[in-house]
Amino acid sequence: MFFKRKGMLAAIAGLVMFGFGALGAAAQTPEATPPATEVPAAEAPAAAAPAPADAPKVNEAVVAEAQEELEDLNVLTMFNNADVVVKIVMIGLILASVWSWALLILKFLDFGSLKKSSASFEADFRKAGSLAEMGEKARKPMYREDPKAQMALAAVDEMERTRQAGIPISDHTRAHLLERVTAAVDGQQATLSTRLSKGLQFLASTASSGPFIGLFGTVYGIMNSFIGIAKSNTTNLAVVAPGIAEALLATGIGLFAAIPAAIFYNIFQRQIATYGTGTEQFKSELMNAISRNLDRGN
Repeated sequence: MFFKRKGMLAAIAGLVMFGFGALGAAAQTPEATPPATEVPAAEAPAAAAPAPADAPKVNEAVVAEAQEELEDLNVLTMFNNADVVVKIVMIGLILASVWSWALLILKFLDFGSLKKSSASFEADFRKAGSLAEMGEKARKPMYREDPKAQMALAAVDEMERTRQAGIPISDHTRAHLLERVTAAVDGQQATLSTRLSKGLQFLASTASSGPFIGLFGTVYGIMNSFIGIAKSNTTNLAVVAPGIAEALLATGIGLFAAIPAAIFYNIFQRQIATYGTGTEQFKSELMNAISRNLDRGN
């Protein structure tokens, strides 16, 4: 009996020890597992960081459309797609360029014919033996537009008016006659400067203001391009490039109009100065010829 109770006590003790062992294992298991539960908690911020909820979305349709437009980009499409204000600037500059080139061609033709007729008249003038013959040569239709011929004709006409007025040419009246002849020649010479300077003011204005007008169109176009970038939420080159290219086209046209105008304005100014020097020399030759004819009594 004793032994039976002793066996039962041993069995109960074993069960109790097994129970404590199970409780100990259950108590130790949460302490061993925390690292596994802490790993997701440490990784959670990294996984949640990438995309804020309020991040702007790129308009893919705008990018695709801009890429298609970029493939067909040329001067004509840039002009067609430009803003109304930029178009007005470009059209104005194109018209100024066309008119400048028309003036350039007309001026070259004018100076070419002027040099040719002046050289021919000077040769005829030196062959004249009297004031009457000088007047006949100056009245030829081929010299109707020649400034030097008109200067000689003005001098001869003043001499004729003096004779028709019955004023005798003496030592006292000769000085007054030469003064009147000089004034008549100076008047014709002044009209030459006005004639040769026609159109040059427009060339000067185009040369000085063309780049600035084009720059205005460029600034306006670039502002619109930045507005488009803000609306599309992308800085993709396909979206940015067309608008900026359209804006820069205005400056290019402005330079295209201004550069030839500036170059040829300076060329024409030098030609006017050269021709003016030639008329001064011809004026001295003309007055000497008149003085000689007066001394001879012609």
